[in-house]
Amino acid sequence: MIRLRQIAFAASDLAAAERALTTALGVRLCYRDPNVGIFGLRNALYPVGDQFLEIVSPVEPGTTAGRLLDKRGGACGYMALFQTAALEPVEERLVEAGIRIVLDAPGEGIRGLHLHPKDVPGAIVSVDAADQPAEWPWAGPSWRDHVDTTTVRSITGMDVTVPDPATASATWGHVLGIAPTDDCLSIDDGLVRFVLPRPGSSREGITAIDLATTDPALAGTSQDLLGVTLRFATG
Repeated sequence: MIRLRQIAFAASDLAAAERALTTALGVRLCYRDPNVGIFGLRNALYPVGDQFLEIVSPVEPGTTAGRLLDKRGGACGYMALFQTAALEPVEERLVEAGIRIVLDAPGEGIRGLHLHPKDVPGAIVSVDAADQPAEWPWAGPSWRDHVDTTTVRSITGMDVTVPDPATASATWGHVLGIAPTDDCLSIDDGLVRFVLPRPGSSREGITAIDLATTDPALAGTSQDLLGVTLRFATG
């Protein structure tokens, strides 16, 4: 099992970012994790079916998110959290490839490995395993009470823009135990694509998110939000 369970944006103005996200997607806040304070951040989590979109915002100088915001010149894609059934095979592959773990994050009923972005290019990647696979303790104890699929019902993929898609897809594929095809990784939920920057653009990182919509008017459309292109499709 490899699922894209959560994607995080970084934004300087958390309240404005939340308004933009809820207006565009009709999602409802399910949790604010007090533990992100140790990283100098505030956050907000929103369920999309049983997956999640998160916004993190710096409240202290010198944070990783703050440096990325400065580098990107504004809100941007920040982090991708993948769910697997067990972390032991992942840890073996990390050692084999010399990929560093910057944070071994234990939680109640869940554990996540945050990987060094210099070793896994394109975004901060976390690989997580929950004691109960249907649960996601990072999203708080009552996230199911806040699921609203009126507009969107699942996350089906994302684009990661990097200077060398072949190397990035091979590295992410090694971490996740998936062989890439044409610079893409097929995961349980859909597809992770590794793409070159657009001509004349220096934008890198998580640059597009695919969402399954329940609104026929949105199907086949896209919109830019928080530095990322949201693409809507039925499915």
